[in-house]
Formats: sequence, structure tokens, C-alpha cells
Amino acid sequence: MSTKKSTYILAIESSCDDTSVAVLHNDKVLSNVVANQEIHSKYGGVVPELASRAHQQNIVPVVHQALAKANIDKNELHAIAFTKGPGLMGSLLVGTSFAKSMAMALGLPLISVNHMQAHILAHFIDSKNQSKPPFPFLCLTISGGHTQIVKVTNYFSMEIIGETLDDAVGEAFDKSAKILGLSYPGGPLIDKYAQLGNPTAFEFTHPKTKNKLDFSFSGLKTGILRFIQKNIKESRDFGTDFIKENLNDICASIQYTIVSILMNKLKEASKQTGIKHIAIAGGVSANSGIRNALMNAEKQVGWKTYIPEFEYTTDNAAMIGIVGYYKFLDKQFEDLSVTASARMKIKLRKHQK
Repeated sequence: MSTKKSTYILAIESSCDDTSVAVLHNDKVLSNVVANQEIHSKYGGVVPELASRAHQQNIVPVVHQALAKANIDKNELHAIAFTKGPGLMGSLLVGTSFAKSMAMALGLPLISVNHMQAHILAHFIDSKNQSKPPFPFLCLTISGGHTQIVKVTNYFSMEIIGETLDDAVGEAFDKSAKILGLSYPGGPLIDKYAQLGNPTAFEFTHPKTKNKLDFSFSGLKTGILRFIQKNIKESRDFGTDFIKENLNDICASIQYTIVSILMNKLKEASKQTGIKHIAIAGGVSANSGIRNALMNAEKQVGWKTYIPEFEYTTDNAAMIGIVGYYKFLDKQFEDLSVTASARMKIKLRKHQK
């Protein structure tokens, strides 16, 4: 991999409902601007058509804001990086089209980035509040659409050794919250109420999988639904409100169960690979229960854990930029024929079971 003393990358992330643009100087973030789309909250989930329209409205002002905050001119840039996939096709097309147009107009190299690889490499952003894991390490990537355990050998060599067979962990949190009547997105609300409740008040199932490192959350979600329905019916017979009276304990028990599932899989992965450097990435890694469990594991099982800053857990362009930086050094460029891919297979070697 070649080196360059001073490299400025402009990165664009538009895989779902957040329009984000960042400017990086080498591996250091100069700006990381995110425009959220509040309109989806009233629908209880992201509406793809509305998301793509909002990206079209946001992309130009967000780019201007990112450049201004970084205090550099567009002519100082060395490359444009963008999220190729996976994600919502309409949203990806906005970012892809803008990145291609900007690269062509400025005569700059174009770099496509895999969204999930970016979540992992966010750990390599130069920041005083997070440390960079050494290779090899295991990374638990957890979000609304993905749940994977990835063995990371270097920046570009990764192997998925465990993944969800159905629902992602973020979906499990959000659907559980919906069952409880909480607003969208519900995952952060479950985390909030869980901190006030008893994690062992109620017991939920731990779904089993053929491969010990794979995940399954659909059965847990169904179990939670039946548990709530049963207790609501019984409480009504006594004139009480089961959810209202037990919300903190229910949330604490749901979160405890999900965190236990994740940690048990991680421990098994560490045992199988012999790797004790463990990282987490993705939006759900902001969950306090998961973070606390990882920190406790440092003492209990001798791990060294790596937890990213909150800013780099949710979808953001800084993580796209750091991948762009390493790809720039490795001269991994795209031509203008590159297209977005909603169901893009992440360029990580799939573990053969």
C-alpha cells in the first residue's frame, strides 16, 4: 500500500434515511455532517420514496456545510468516496449520482465503499476517544439490517463467521418496542427504560441455530409478542395495565436476553478463533447494555474490547471516508460506470459452514 503525506477525501453516505457528508484529512475527521429525516417517525419506519426525495433536497447543502466546516475548498480534494451499497436503492442512487458527477467535474478519483465494511473500519478513524484494534480482531456488526461476527485480518481481508438467519438485532429491538406501543425508532427507548428495570424479571427464549455462531431473532420476537398478549389479556381481567405497570422490567428483560445472545456467540467465536481482541460496530453498538457487557468481559474472559464513539456508530460519512482513505492509498478506484447495489454482497469472504 502506497503512502501519501496529505490526502483529503470527501465522503458521501446515503444508504438509508440519513444524508451525511464528511471530509477527512488522511485518517482524521475534519467534518462529519448528518441531516436526519424526521418525517419517517410518523410512519413507524423508513419510507423509501420519502427517503430518496429528502436525500435530493439535502445533498447539496450538506456537501457545502461539510466543506465549510472542514475549512477547505473543493479544489483541495484528492478523491470522492461514496456508499455503493447495501441499502435502499433510491437513497443509494442519490449519493452515487452526486459522487460520480462531483468526481467527474473536479477530475478526481472515485471510490466506492461497502457500507458494512465502513462500519468496521470506523474503528480506524484517528480519535483520542477510541483506540484502533490490532489485526486480527473480531467485530460484531449490529444494526437495523445486519447482525454479523466478522474476523478481520486486515483492512480489506475479512471473513463472516456468523450471521443472522432471519431478523437483525436492531429489527428485534424495534419490533419489540412496537409490540410495547413505543414510538419509532424503538431500540433507544428500550435501552432507556431497561436501565430502570430488573433484567431478570421475565425470561425469554434463546433461539438455537445449527451453526453455533449464527443468530436467529424471529423466534424471540414471536415469543415476546405472545408473552405480551397473554399478560395483557390476564391483566385486563383484573382491571390493570400490564405494560404500563411493568414497562421498565419488560424492557430490561428483553435487552438482557438480546445482549446475552450476542455475548454468548461472541464468546464462542473467540474460543473457536483464539482471538481476544473484540470490537463492535453499527447503530446498535450504541446500546448501553451491549457496551457494558463488553467492558465486563474484559475482566471476566480477558478480552481487549474496542468500542467506537457514538458519532461513528450510526450511519455517517466519516466511516465511508476512512475506507475511502485506505482504498485511495491502495489505488482502488472506480470508473464512472459504477452503479449502486441495494443488495450488494459485502466484499468479505463468506465462511464455509
